[in-house]
Amino acid sequence: MIALVDYKAGNLTSVKKALATVGADMYVPGAPEDLADAAGIIVPGVGHFGATGALDAPWIDAILARVGEGRPLFGICLGMQWLFEGSEEAPDLPGLGLLSGRCYRLGANGGGGVKVPHVGWNSLAIQRGEASILEGVEPGAQVYFTHSYVAPINGDSVATTEHGEAFASVVQRGYIAGVQFHPEKSGDVGLRILRNFVELAG
Repeated sequence: MIALVDYKAGNLTSVKKALATVGADMYVPGAPEDLADAAGIIVPGVGHFGATGALDAPWIDAILARVGEGRPLFGICLGMQWLFEGSEEAPDLPGLGLLSGRCYRLGANGGGGVKVPHVGWNSLAIQRGEASILEGVEPGAQVYFTHSYVAPINGDSVATTEHGEAFASVVQRGYIAGVQFHPEKSGDVGLRILRNFVELAG
């Protein structure tokens, strides 16, 4: 069973539909202890990084406990940014800290003059496709974005995307993965990525 965490930062309906399409059994945990039997955890999200403050210490402890047991964790959009140490969007609020670096506003590193938020379809420059969440996804595949803040490119970056500047659009370290775009709105490519995660969760 895949646990889809609801912290009131986005509509879960489209994610649920996409997971159902790839044949995943899922549930929405009502409390941190409900994560005990999750085969994998998905943290979705849209909006301001401050919304992740709803994932308080009991939720963090439960999620980290499952990760420590080798159960996969997948962040979508804001959920991916939460995997990092934090974001300039809410500088006093720490992220989960499983991935190194802090998220920043698009254009802050010399990519000025581009429209922010970045909304619409854009391509993936895949750095590492095999044995990753992008298994079976073609280089240049188009996915759907809507965001203003981005994660830094580092050794955990599986794919990057250009919008005035390059940013990490897919990240993965072992069983921890995230995408800056919305796979549930990205057609067959998004469904393939979700299917890969479900398979990772075994």
